[in-house]
Amino acid sequence: MVRGLRHFLLALQFFTRIPVTGRLAAWVGYSPAMLRASAAHFPAVGWLVGAIGAAAFWGGLALWSGAVAAVLCVVVTVLLTGAFHEDGLADVADGLGGSQRRERALEIMKDSRIGAFGAIALVLALGLKVALLSALAGHSVALACGAVLAAHVLSRFAPLLLMRALPYVGGDGGKAKPLADAVSGSALAVALLWSLPAAALLLHQYGMVRSMAALLAMAVVTAMLGWQFRRRLAGFTGDCLGATQQVAELAIYLALAARA
Repeated sequence: MVRGLRHFLLALQFFTRIPVTGRLAAWVGYSPAMLRASAAHFPAVGWLVGAIGAAAFWGGLALWSGAVAAVLCVVVTVLLTGAFHEDGLADVADGLGGSQRRERALEIMKDSRIGAFGAIALVLALGLKVALLSALAGHSVALACGAVLAAHVLSRFAPLLLMRALPYVGGDGGKAKPLADAVSGSALAVALLWSLPAAALLLHQYGMVRSMAALLAMAVVTAMLGWQFRRRLAGFTGDCLGATQQVAELAIYLALAARA
């Protein structure tokens, strides 16, 4: 359990801006092997980010409209993660949109500057997320907050499937280089254990049909992205993982917000 706690705190340190510093950071420690093991707790990070985002959403709905609350929720989660995943989405959009050649696409994705494709992808993704959260809030405050919590957990399981299925092609300087080795079966099982309660939450709040539609939507977009990354890049980079999390989260909201 102590080792698992260290791996969780390392995941929190790597995937968010939540401070794990000083004596706590020294106790946690670091090694590439530990960071690889911490990937199993990626959905656990989603529980914390999702809970804080849902709390901001709930508070916003108590004071303002659904649209304002949705913006606040998105702002809070972006601040918590340092736009880590949104940055990945922008880089992937720039790379895949900017060139058909694999080498050039990977080169573009390493460029810290944002291009037209990345800017458009961010505007559309964030705008769609705000619109969907606002629509969910119009149905039920509790259901909307539950959707935020569950989506942040489940969408962080999706990138692990790509890490299991595809080789890493980000190069030695990639931010996901320590995660380059395929996720082990045991790590994937731990991530699944973190994710199952989120699926149960959806089932309890939204029923079998809508919750299964959300899980299916997440699975479909993850498979589609994996196919694109294999075809265009011959593998994944750290940016691909961030993009997958963002698209999977949107897919869940889309399914839950669909008209019955």
